[in-house]
Amino acid sequence: MVSTDINIKKSKAFDVAEIRKKFPVLERKVKGRDLVYFDNAATAQKPQVVIDALVRYYHQYNANIHRGIHSLAEEATAAFEATRDTVKEFINARHREEIIFTRGVTEGINLVAATYGRQHIKEGDEIIITGMEHHSNIVPWQLVCEEKKAVLKIIPVDDNGDLVMDDFEKLITPKTKIVSIVHASNSLGTINPVKEIIEIAHRHNIVVLVDGAQSSVHLEIDVQDMDCDFFVISSHKVYGPTGVGVLYGKKELLEAMPPYMGGGEMIKEVTFEKTTYNDLPYKFEAGTPNIADTVAFKAALDFVNETGKENIRRHEEALTKYAMEQLSAIEGVRLIGTSKHKTSVVSFIVDGAHPQDMGILLDNYGIAVRTGHHCCQPLMNRFEIPGTVRASFAMYNTKEEVDELVKGVGKAIKMLK
Repeated sequence: MVSTDINIKKSKAFDVAEIRKKFPVLERKVKGRDLVYFDNAATAQKPQVVIDALVRYYHQYNANIHRGIHSLAEEATAAFEATRDTVKEFINARHREEIIFTRGVTEGINLVAATYGRQHIKEGDEIIITGMEHHSNIVPWQLVCEEKKAVLKIIPVDDNGDLVMDDFEKLITPKTKIVSIVHASNSLGTINPVKEIIEIAHRHNIVVLVDGAQSSVHLEIDVQDMDCDFFVISSHKVYGPTGVGVLYGKKELLEAMPPYMGGGEMIKEVTFEKTTYNDLPYKFEAGTPNIADTVAFKAALDFVNETGKENIRRHEEALTKYAMEQLSAIEGVRLIGTSKHKTSVVSFIVDGAHPQDMGILLDNYGIAVRTGHHCCQPLMNRFEIPGTVRASFAMYNTKEEVDELVKGVGKAIKMLK
């Protein structure tokens, strides 16, 4: 079923057929058909090296970290901290202590909202987000605004799925304290001009958080060049385990922020009268972390680096372009999100068909897509639709699989008539 017949520049480092062999789940059948996995924006599949790293931890050196002096504890600590160093290089942070491990992007945004947000937002202040945000970058700021009696402002989205940048600077006032924006939309694929947004915000002394849930797997990330104040990542989007994420923050901001949770590890000294807090990054890593999955996250990042992000990006861009061309040629199909600057997400609706019905029918053909509002209900309301069918691509997907999707959509439309 594997095809590499796509007009993109190839290199010896990138061979789709060989890459597919490294992902065990791609060998399985669904409803008697070869699995076509197009739900990568929700979570990517895991290569064998990541699975092996997870098993190796539990099999050979399972132990709690940082405070133990026995050999297993030292090995586990070294492996855990090696992931921190790898993440630092992956996003080009200046200091390793700027890398805070979380459970994912959602926790990272909530951490910033609950610490920096509550510390700096006062009554009447303003927070700006975009009209294409995931709920995880809406609700935490709503909670802060409700508590502090602040105002949440929205950068609008045009019909193509791009931000209306002319409106952004108009939203800024002396009371604007935070801008929190998605780098690449999970539902539209739109890549936002985050560097431009950050430059504008910083001219007004506004702190900027960037949601990198989708961008970190597709785009080269350089937080120093971007100059963002905070950046968040989820491991499972980058071929790593679930339940692990990263909050990057500029050191001076993190040092000035209060702790997010209290407990072990985040302290220097505890008495009943007073507690002093640990240094970065441990001040924000209370309790026993998700050690095994964090260790395995390094294997995922190494795998991406070895494959080459530029190789992966070219392959995914070609698949996205091909899928958009083929799907838009089907009568009754309407693409949602047609920005010229996109990651590998293709969302669409079918006239007279609910997205959920399309998803069920496609699953009967072994094709896994995501349907619904994609945790972006305000964005769906802006397009006046209940949701979309979303196909999202990864390094292991092929042109032939896109052809299967196109055929499956055609069959589903006939069945629903």
